[in-house]
Amino acid sequence: MPFNQLKKYNDLLDISGMSPQQSTKSLKGVFDRDISDDSKNFKFKSKQITPTPTDGIIKLDTLFWHLTTVIVDKKTRKREYDIHRSQRLHWIKYHIKELKKDNVLIYSIKEPDGFRTYIYDITEKYVIVLEPLRKKNEYYLLSAYYVRGKDAKRNKFVKKYKRKLDNIL
Repeated sequence: MPFNQLKKYNDLLDISGMSPQQSTKSLKGVFDRDISDDSKNFKFKSKQITPTPTDGIIKLDTLFWHLTTVIVDKKTRKREYDIHRSQRLHWIKYHIKELKKDNVLIYSIKEPDGFRTYIYDITEKYVIVLEPLRKKNEYYLLSAYYVRGKDAKRNKFVKKYKRKLDNIL
């Protein structure tokens, strides 16, 4: 079994010394184990989680690249590999399916572009963003990332928590 598949929350995946091909292969193995191979049971609060559709098509490969890259050009939507997201890829399963931890905020809010449900790990500064679907009993997985820089300094997600809805959607 590859070493990274033995890692547990809150260890970081060891990908920094790998070639791009090796790190992609290792990350894909973790992603397949946690999400692709168990997609029917990938649920939060008993609601199915699916990738956000691209051009009306739901693709797990698109979700993989979204969870391991970051937008570097908003106009062209160009994405580049992000080591901080990638090192924490296996944290998604923990926060979605196995969460047994204090110091995590789980809440829904109304954003300008719709409702969002956040799972924010205060200690680790890690957030998962879900879009609850009203017509179906499921969520879209929009994003998951390590919060750093100005967002971490100003406690963006703790401030959003103050605007939370009464119920988690």
